[in-house]
Amino acid sequence: MKGNGPPSARISLTAEATEGLTMSDDLDAMGPIDYLVIEFPGSRMTGEGVPLLVDLVDRGIIRILDLIFVRKELDGSVSGVAIADFDSDGELDFAVFEGASSGLLDDEDVEHAGSVLEPGNSAAVLVYENLWAAPLAVALRHGGGQLVASGRIHIQAALAALDAAEVNA
Repeated sequence: MKGNGPPSARISLTAEATEGLTMSDDLDAMGPIDYLVIEFPGSRMTGEGVPLLVDLVDRGIIRILDLIFVRKELDGSVSGVAIADFDSDGELDFAVFEGASSGLLDDEDVEHAGSVLEPGNSAAVLVYENLWAAPLAVALRHGGGQLVASGRIHIQAALAALDAAEVNA
């Protein structure tokens, strides 16, 4: 998420993150990279999504590049939280993600992620490669194509638009 602009436009590969990768090998074969900031009001996480995330990785649909947790205190201060800190009650098993760090995220990214949180809440910041799209991305790049824009329609916006269309139909 390094760079300027809104959080949705801030991801870039850094020298540290790409160390050991060659442009003709690994980077050329990579799929699109996305990130999510998932807020947990009151810092309450059930862990319900953990097995589903592990399943996506196991099936080769995504590759987790980074997973960090961020907490925004009631006074507005923001800090990173170690994965181990979320596993203290024995119910959540985030330990499987410990060490998921490519170097794409830094302290500035923790601050930016924290800026979108409500005080007293925590968030998971997940950066992942879409392995399912890698063959298409490679073919498009080899064919001279380059990504010039991308985006995501948030589910709340999609549902609101569908509801409005239904009312107007």
